[in-house]
Amino acid sequence: MNHRRTRPLLLALALTAALPALALKPAPVPAPPQIPQQVSNAAWAGDMDNFAKADQASPPPKGGIVFVGSSSIRFWDTLAADFPGQKVINRGFGGSEVRDSTYYADRVVVPYAPCKVFFYAGDNDLNSGRSPQQVRDDTVAFVNRVHRDLPQTTVEIISIKPSPSRANLLPAVQEANALVKAALAGVPRTGFNDIYTPMLGADGQPKASLFREDMLHMKPEGYAIWRKALAQKVSCSRT
Repeated sequence: MNHRRTRPLLLALALTAALPALALKPAPVPAPPQIPQQVSNAAWAGDMDNFAKADQASPPPKGGIVFVGSSSIRFWDTLAADFPGQKVINRGFGGSEVRDSTYYADRVVVPYAPCKVFFYAGDNDLNSGRSPQQVRDDTVAFVNRVHRDLPQTTVEIISIKPSPSRANLLPAVQEANALVKAALAGVPRTGFNDIYTPMLGADGQPKASLFREDMLHMKPEGYAIWRKALAQKVSCSRT
């Protein structure tokens, strides 16, 4: 027998026999994207206690409109006056990141059973080193957390503002805003509100006149832009 001729033939037969088995093997299923684990800063415990005391002293109405997030919400002192006739509740806590509001949603959102939630956060996240992709994932996680307990509540995202003191982060801010807007497009009971663009000057740079001396927090002129951008949505209608 000529072994040199039979070896290739046997190899070919073995490969042919294995082909049906290979064809039947199911393709691997890709792993679902992992949402970052929600964490929080214990420093906000004091803020939560203050909110609870305020609620005991003067219980806020159910079915209102909650504004929650970082210091841009906390310092919105004219919130009620800016939206007269609306049951608005301010639950901003300064310095917080997106994940903090998710962690404390059972304290700052769920108890009020709001018809709508207006949420602002993200610039502190980017400043602390989180990426635009992480801000997007964290924001989606916040929306999912609210809808878990309040499936009929609309969550309106306020885009990250252009702060002059964080001019080095503006490209990341723009990317994060675009990623969040795209991620929520088509998601029921959500909305995205651009306040970044109207806060820019003709030169495409942040308007310094809208900000306090720290060039991070806003003057009333800045909040006037927010009020105009959100006015049509600050109600319990579905518009």
